[in-house]
Amino acid sequence: MKAQPRRVAPDHELLGSGTEHGMNRIAEIASNKVPEVTLAFWVIKVAATTLGETAGDAVTMTMRLGYAIGTAIFFTFFMVTVAAQVTSKSFHPFLYWAVIVATTTVGTTMADYTDRSLGIGYVGGSLILFTILMIVLGLWRFSTGSVSVNNITSPKVEIFYWVTILFSNTLGTALGDFLADDSGLGYIGGAAVFAGALLLVAAAYFYTTLSHTSLFWLAFILTRPLGATVGDLLTKPHANGGLNLSRVSSSLILAMFMIACILFTPQRAGSHPGSVERAYETP
Repeated sequence: MKAQPRRVAPDHELLGSGTEHGMNRIAEIASNKVPEVTLAFWVIKVAATTLGETAGDAVTMTMRLGYAIGTAIFFTFFMVTVAAQVTSKSFHPFLYWAVIVATTTVGTTMADYTDRSLGIGYVGGSLILFTILMIVLGLWRFSTGSVSVNNITSPKVEIFYWVTILFSNTLGTALGDFLADDSGLGYIGGAAVFAGALLLVAAAYFYTTLSHTSLFWLAFILTRPLGATVGDLLTKPHANGGLNLSRVSSSLILAMFMIACILFTPQRAGSHPGSVERAYETP
């Protein structure tokens, strides 16, 4: 006699108890408009943050438009792309990553404007941005009960998601500049510190019981200063410890790398890796 499929207990964080509730959670995951968090996600994210640094500096420094005008240009780009993302009915990889790039570029120019043009400095700018980020996360948690990326299924939650990303990328720029410039570590040293911190977060994700949601946002923030220091390493003059590559050509190469990654890696809506198990399996 053919064996009957046996029920496998689903992940308690997503599917909960009860078939109807479990199916509802699966439907919510399917309606997510953010990509599954995989290794490819993090590779593209670091590339996007590096692109944000080189492209932001290309507009404000190479083209000599200044931080205020650069911020206005990239904030307009952010508003257009995020509006298209929020109003879309399903997950579109290129649109999603366009919004991410918009947050990294405007994050670069906003952080530079705050730190340099307003004279607040890296420490002061970082503290202000960290406070704003915590307020946004607190409002999101209070309003919806969760800040998990597994539940980006409504316009309200999605707006919170993108505002959080915008300020996390802006904060990351200020942190990267502080560690590379003010601490004396330089761009290579700064990149090494943030890469090491990301490895610790990854170890905590796989080998501890710490909140995966908290670890996700910590990793998300840390990828930005990593990208900022790598971007500066590529484009700053030799005298400052950089490789003195063109900001424009570096940005184009990074953009092409991102496009290749999006085209040739699985890009589907989802959640944290391993957070959803198959509801049924056949022995």
